[in-house]
Amino acid sequence: MKPARAGKNGKGAVFLTGSTMHHVVVMTSTGAIGLVAIFMVDLANLFYISLLGVQELAAAIGYAASIMFFSISFCIGFSIAATALTARAIGSGDEVAARKTATASLIFMTLMCICIALIMYPLAGSFLSLLGATGRTHLLALEFMQIVIPSIPLMGIGICFSALLRAKGDAKRAMYVTLSAGLATAIIDPILIFGLELGLTGAAIAVVIARILFVVVGWHGAQVVHNMLAPPDIQSIKKVIKPFFLIAGPAMLTQVATPVGNAYVTGAIAQFGDNAVAGWAIVGRMFPLAFAAIFSLSGAVGPILSQNYGAANFERVNKTMRDALLFALIYCIVVWAILAVSSDLIAAAFNATGEAAEMVWVFCYFVAGAFIFNAALFVANAAFNNLGYPYYSTLTNWGRATLGVIPFVYVGQAYGPQGVLIGWGLGGLVFGIVALIMCIRILKKLPEKLASEQNEISSIPTGNSPFTSGKGASAGR
Repeated sequence: MKPARAGKNGKGAVFLTGSTMHHVVVMTSTGAIGLVAIFMVDLANLFYISLLGVQELAAAIGYAASIMFFSISFCIGFSIAATALTARAIGSGDEVAARKTATASLIFMTLMCICIALIMYPLAGSFLSLLGATGRTHLLALEFMQIVIPSIPLMGIGICFSALLRAKGDAKRAMYVTLSAGLATAIIDPILIFGLELGLTGAAIAVVIARILFVVVGWHGAQVVHNMLAPPDIQSIKKVIKPFFLIAGPAMLTQVATPVGNAYVTGAIAQFGDNAVAGWAIVGRMFPLAFAAIFSLSGAVGPILSQNYGAANFERVNKTMRDALLFALIYCIVVWAILAVSSDLIAAAFNATGEAAEMVWVFCYFVAGAFIFNAALFVANAAFNNLGYPYYSTLTNWGRATLGVIPFVYVGQAYGPQGVLIGWGLGGLVFGIVALIMCIRILKKLPEKLASEQNEISSIPTGNSPFTSGKGASAGR
């Protein structure tokens, strides 16, 4: 099957032409800035709270963040499905289906986030106890979560809008969605925490305000600028349910694997006291911030792969994967070097002392380098989720979060919290390599897989299908 010509595909399919490396770099860099903004919300909270000089407050943020990361992971899982299906429809030239899919995705995201919030709110205290939070630290973390949990639907809607803008190829506005939340937090946090003397409560309120802005900016970009949403249509929503959750289900399980592994690490570190947990909290905020481009890479590559897959541009799919892996390798090496040089400054910035400071140093000098293999896993997951093999990402991520964490951390804890951290870092090596091998195998099967998908949906009229890859792909036969 020959690749479809870009000119015969949808008007909005911007990834069918031009340098794939350029697309990877632009989408990843803008996505990274957006992700940094999200992570900055947590980092800013931790930084400002640490200035109060109360170790229990920093530990409370660490415990709460470990649990709240679950809700973020659920939202990212659903956003992966929204991106994959909407971008595939755009790549095939079916703009009507793309708008209906975008609307359905937003509805699914909202409903599921409401359910998550309703489940998490009454169980927050139990979750904190499971992680080892006790006494005043437990009480403070619970108060923080009781304010933030009701805003989970706002966070989910904002993340979905950002995902839809990436599917459209508007990397700049997708970045604006999350960047607005980060900037708002940087301004509001010190006002509420110090100016109004609200402390941890002020940090929680700042998160809620940032998420409101998240939604407003996302809606403006997706609907006002691009008109990506169609009026809700029950029949179209029903048709999107199956393909959406076939991707969202495994993608969600994939994303949840990471906080499950992190929760185990938090529990292992908790036995060494609040100072160790505070050190883990610093690492937990610094880690996604430093490697934001890698976390972004998985989502950034997704729409590029989906649009070209929808248009049967298999050569560009393969080249996109090669460029993404090269970008990841170079980025990880550069960041590792920067962290190693800056370790003392980072520890000082967060007033880290004793075991907390030692954990920061261990991360910067040793653990950060092991993330190269996690980067390979993330790139492979982008292929799995967007090319029709979402269960592969579930398998590899859960393998990483269990077999790649538990035995390594169990052995490492004999050497203190620093040993736990090193064990956590080393666990990604095996699964990064395995995921790459699996990815290479599925790339070889894409022509036959797309032909099979076209046969399955050929009976559905164009414009009413959840996604139609037949139009663009058939142009290339």
